[in-house]
Amino acid sequence: MRIGYGYDVHKLVENRKLILGGVEIPYEKGLLGHSDADVLVHAVIDAILGAAALRDIGYHFPDNDEKYRGVSSIFLLEETAKLLKNAGFEIINIDSTIVAQQPKLASYIPQMIKNMAEALGIKETQINVKGKTEEKLGFTGSGEGMKAEAVCLINEI
Repeated sequence: MRIGYGYDVHKLVENRKLILGGVEIPYEKGLLGHSDADVLVHAVIDAILGAAALRDIGYHFPDNDEKYRGVSSIFLLEETAKLLKNAGFEIINIDSTIVAQQPKLASYIPQMIKNMAEALGIKETQINVKGKTEEKLGFTGSGEGMKAEAVCLINEI
């Protein structure tokens, strides 16, 4: 068994959609990034890649490559699942946390889990997503941005 850790952060800006776990969430701001800037999926991708010692998201999907401009992070997660399988590993479980002061995320979490499980070809029970605030502290607490962290346990096939 091997474990990987992933982390991502993006700034909140106006005139962008807020996408988390492949779910568009109604909010006055969205996350700024080259792709759809889905911090949750990006952290999960890095956790998966890290567990398999396959470098990181920027190595496989560089932000200076135009083919990834505006791309769905769920698509990137599907591609990551292929990389993992080709390396001879399978996911045991993923645990993740989104840190955001607003909006409230609890009602969207089941769909986030479903989207990621489908993209990875695993059961929904193998993924956990939590939403946390930072009690108005730091850049997430002030609403300047969001971050996510994830761990992934894998095993050789």
